Amino acid sequence: MQEQFKSGFVALIGRPNVGKSTLMNQLIGQKIAITSNKPQTTRNRIRTVYTDPKKGQIIFLDTPGMHRAKNKLGEFMVETAQSTLRDADLILWLVEPSERIGGGDRHIIEQLKNAGAPVILVINKIDTVEHDEVYGVIEAYRGLYDFAEVVPLSALRGKNCGILPDLIFRYLPEGPAYFDEDTVTDQPQRQIVAEIIREKALHALSDEVPHGIAVAIDRMKFSGGKKPICDIDATLICEKNSHKGIIIGKGGAMLKKIGSNARYECEHLLGVQVNLKLWVKVKKDWRDSDYLVRNFGYRSDGE
Repeated sequence: MQEQFKSGFVALIGRPNVGKSTLMNQLIGQKIAITSNKPQTTRNRIRTVYTDPKKGQIIFLDTPGMHRAKNKLGEFMVETAQSTLRDADLILWLVEPSERIGGGDRHIIEQLKNAGAPVILVINKIDTVEHDEVYGVIEAYRGLYDFAEVVPLSALRGKNCGILPDLIFRYLPEGPAYFDEDTVTDQPQRQIVAEIIREKALHALSDEVPHGIAVAIDRMKFSGGKKPICDIDATLICEKNSHKGIIIGKGGAMLKKIGSNARYECEHLLGVQVNLKLWVKVKKDWRDSDYLVRNFGYRSDGE
């Protein structure tokens, strides 16, 4: 008897910097969401698509990390994460391998109780602890919630990630394919390019600057010929004049470094030579402006 085709929406949730985007990229097999070791790297809800022609289609919803909001951008990120829970057929909750369960994770447990969808607990970063320690982590979390499954893995190393798709299909309803078989994300190219540039800035800059950065793509134009080229003009928006100086760097060195690293990855993404030009502008306290938060692309799905 042939298996029925299954499809559904799977939310990846967890505290900031727990590895949600790394896991999603690992499962999809290519980089869609940006990653860094700084909290709140993901700001929008990012959809990626995993298709098995025989079994079904999984639409992953990578969410901003759940945290206590400090500004309009933070409020948007928290609402995005919470609304994703309401839309999901299944939830993957990522945690780090520690038996100490803090207030942030206990808050997420309260959110899960109202979600109504089965939850798979994913204990990420098991490569950072001894093998025997993982059992204690499993027991600590099992005492707080009735999980459908518990999966220890390392998203960064790819360890034990291969079992997740089959586990996920077990809990999804029968349904149609929502996207073509070769679709891996619904994110527009311009948005992915903007996020690549922001990622390179996150990697290059000191801790006090990155949270206040947004990236706007001013122009993105493809030209044909024997050697196709994509011309991209982009602006990095920051909140303070002092931050602008840090982003540009001495003699423009920092901005050049960000641009060089971003250009390399954009060429890989787009498959053509990229001519990338970057500028820096100051928009004071933009993260506290509803208008600017939306203007820089942080919108709910209904907007």
